Amino acid sequence: MQWTDRIRQVKILLVLSAIMIAGTSLLVSHYLVRDLQVEEHGKMEVWAQAMNAFNNADETTDLSLVMSVIESNNTIPVIVMDQEGNVADWRNINVAGEDTLAYIADYGRRMQKAGNVIKIELSGPNDYLYVCYDESTMLKRLTMWPYWQLGIVLIFAIVAVFALLSSKRAEQNKVWVGLSKETAHQLGTPISSLMAWVEVLKESYPDDELIPEMEQDVKRLERIAERFSKIGSLPEPVEASMNEVLDHVIAYMNKRTSQKVQITGHYPSHDVMVKMNASLFEWVIENLCKNAVDAMEGGQGKIDLWLLEEDDTVAIEVADNGKGIKKKDVANVFRPGFTTKKRGWGLGLSLAKRIVEEYHKGHIYVKNSEQGRGTTFRIELRGKR
Repeated sequence: MQWTDRIRQVKILLVLSAIMIAGTSLLVSHYLVRDLQVEEHGKMEVWAQAMNAFNNADETTDLSLVMSVIESNNTIPVIVMDQEGNVADWRNINVAGEDTLAYIADYGRRMQKAGNVIKIELSGPNDYLYVCYDESTMLKRLTMWPYWQLGIVLIFAIVAVFALLSSKRAEQNKVWVGLSKETAHQLGTPISSLMAWVEVLKESYPDDELIPEMEQDVKRLERIAERFSKIGSLPEPVEASMNEVLDHVIAYMNKRTSQKVQITGHYPSHDVMVKMNASLFEWVIENLCKNAVDAMEGGQGKIDLWLLEEDDTVAIEVADNGKGIKKKDVANVFRPGFTTKKRGWGLGLSLAKRIVEEYHKGHIYVKNSEQGRGTTFRIELRGKR
């Protein structure tokens, strides 16, 4: 629980750090672009003055200086228009379309609407020109560059996180598969020995009622060892009755659960056939039932197993009236290592999810949960109609 919360806090901290870095980058870029805009506006004012000097030139005007200022603008798009809106001159504009003057005049009007215009007074009070200008290509690129940069960084971050999580998950899977197979191997010898001792007891005490129960428990240990040995390999699904699977779970749980807890199955009158690995699926339902029993905390309660057919879907619902799950924990119940119990590794529901979704191509989720009223888990599989 604490480990899961700490991981969540680290993720939140990383997200906030990324937001701060992105915000800082955008802010710095904004000030840089604003400074360049002011600088370009200043250049256009000088250019407009040069145009004014050129139009009002006399014998004392240094035309070489004026022309050098006018010719120095090789980056900023500029259009000179008269008071009637006619185009007098333009520079640094790639003309699109056949009607050049119409395109440039429209471009100039858009510059005026954007406020990028300088008015030049000529010889009389009603005689003037408009110098309309746009941002240079370099300034436009700088304006967009932070967003491209952040997009690229974000893509690389997502790929890196995905690769890291995939690598970590693959490493964890290898560890669990190795532990599972080693556990199955270690269980093999004592189980074989127990089976032999059960046979000896049956011959020595043929009328003892407890020996058949011992035999069933030993066989169950054998099935558990078989399940552990199959972890890591894809089990072959076989068509089987879901009714029988649930019946086996109820029979097993009733013998090993307090009489205060009532477990009831609700099935259709006919067998519901599903392609599955019955042994593994029994374990999933058992795990959900054991969690439900734990949720009773030693008190009275009931567990209802519902088998439902909905179109081409077979649904199994495990509903209890236990203590329920906190809303903030619902999203974490299937996460490896998450547990609300004082004892436990937090792997049961994680393995159940893997068996349902990876081995049976189904879906398992918390349908609803309310503290003090209980929880309902729902499993959905494709059925055979």
